[in-house]
Parts: sequence; structure tokens; C-alpha cells
Amino acid sequence: MGNLVIVRHGESQWNMENRFTGWTDIDITEKGRQQARRAGRALADAGFRFDFAVTSLLKRTIRSQWLILDEMDAMCLPIVKHWRLNERHYGALTGLRRDDTIAQFGEDQVWKWRRGFDARPPLMAADDPRAPAGEARYRDIAPQLLPLGESLKDTVERVRVFWDEAIVPQLKAGKNIIICTHGNSQRALVKLLEDMPDEEAASFEVPNGVPLIYRLDAQMRVLERQSMQIADATISTIL
Repeated sequence: MGNLVIVRHGESQWNMENRFTGWTDIDITEKGRQQARRAGRALADAGFRFDFAVTSLLKRTIRSQWLILDEMDAMCLPIVKHWRLNERHYGALTGLRRDDTIAQFGEDQVWKWRRGFDARPPLMAADDPRAPAGEARYRDIAPQLLPLGESLKDTVERVRVFWDEAIVPQLKAGKNIIICTHGNSQRALVKLLEDMPDEEAASFEVPNGVPLIYRLDAQMRVLERQSMQIADATISTIL
């Protein structure tokens, strides 16, 4: 069974500004670059080697993955980019600051949208210029597959397709894989891997740039999940 490492991208500009980012293609900050580089150095120091890398179609994961692989002297690795690993689509909330959203809708409602498993935010209008169907990067995807707003449950279901079709067969073939992902697509992957209860998955949190390391058996059951401690490149077991 191959090794699997999942890393949340480095801090983005809208992470720093506390905005709902979703599918908006926001780049990482200088702090985010440092987080990605530290993750790469820690993985290299711990002796990890990968056969290929995976990201979403959004630059904050792509750039973070580049920086991780650069630190590992592994820039030659193929990188698979797929829209099904994009962040959760926050619909009409996209771009809003969380404090402003709370002032408009109330703290309880915003908490449900952020951390409820099946709470879907107000949808983005189909003719909104930011809607995915209008972006060139999604032109080959059937429009009915592209969301205008998602719950975490919706995100899990779209990630599940890519996980089952593209990742599981490669792990079973012994391939070592690193996935650079987003907060909510990371939650989706963790839920799928661990069969985690809905509410636990919704509250699952890993900081930007901290690798999660999975050891799996031949039936894809999780034997151990570890969180890499970046400061000294040591690993602490958290499951």
C-alpha cells in the first residue's frame, strides 16, 4: 500500500482577510509560501518520496504544491489537477468578510453555514460573472456538475468521485501520493478515509501547511493518522 500525505495549502490572501473564498482563485501570502516551504522541508527531512502530486484547479493549492516539491527537490513529479478537489463553493457568501456576514445574517446562521454538515449557503446567481460555468478552466465540465453553492455534504460527494476513481486505485498499486488541498476538501478526504461522523468531519481542523500522514492497510482502512510537527520535523500521532 502506498503512502498518503494530505497538506492544506499555505495561508491565502483571503484567509488573512477572513473572507469566504470558495472557488475564487486567490493566491497565497508570503506567510503561506513559508508554510508550504516548511512543510516540504519537513517531509524531505523525514525521508518521504512521492510518485505523483495532486491539487485542485485553484492557484493556492497549485503554488503551495510547487513550493513543497521544490523543497523536496521533486519538481519533476507529475501534478494532477482536478476541479473535484476545489474548496467548498460558498455561493452568495463568496468574498464576504465573516464579521460582515455575521452582522447581516446572525452568528448562529453563519456558524451553521460554516460548520454544519448539510447546511448550504445562499446560492450564487447563475448569471453572476464569478460563476464557474463562465470560467475557461471549467469549459470542458458539464455545466450541471458545477456548483453555485455547496454544503460540506455536497463537497464530500464530489470529492468522493475523484477519490474512488483516481486516488484509491493508485494507492492500492503501491503509489506514494501527496495531495495539496483546501480546508473543506481536506475535511471531505478525512471523512472518506476514516468514515468519520458528519459533525466530527465538519469541525475537523488542521492548520495551513501541516501535513497529515496516513498509514493504510490493503483494504484502505486507516491504521494510523499522524500530524507532522513542522518546527522540528518530528511526527506526533493524533489517532
